[in-house]
Amino acid sequence: MIIVQVKEGENIEKALKKFKRKYEKTGIVKELRARQAFEKPSVANRKKMMKAIYVQKLRCEEE
Repeated sequence: MIIVQVKEGENIEKALKKFKRKYEKTGIVKELRARQAFEKPSVANRKKMMKAIYVQKLRCEEE
C-alpha cells in the first residue's frame, strides 16, 4: 500500500504528484504489463541484444 504524507494546507495537486511519483517507483505498472503476456526467454534475450546493438550504434555515431 502506498502512503503519502500530506502536510497541513498542502495543495491537492502536489499530493497527487507525490502519489504518482511513488507509484511509478514501485514498478507496479511495468510488472503488470510484463505479466499480461508471457515472453519466452529466448525472445527476451534477443530483444535485449538488439537494444544493446542499437545503443552501441548510437554511441559510435556520436563520436
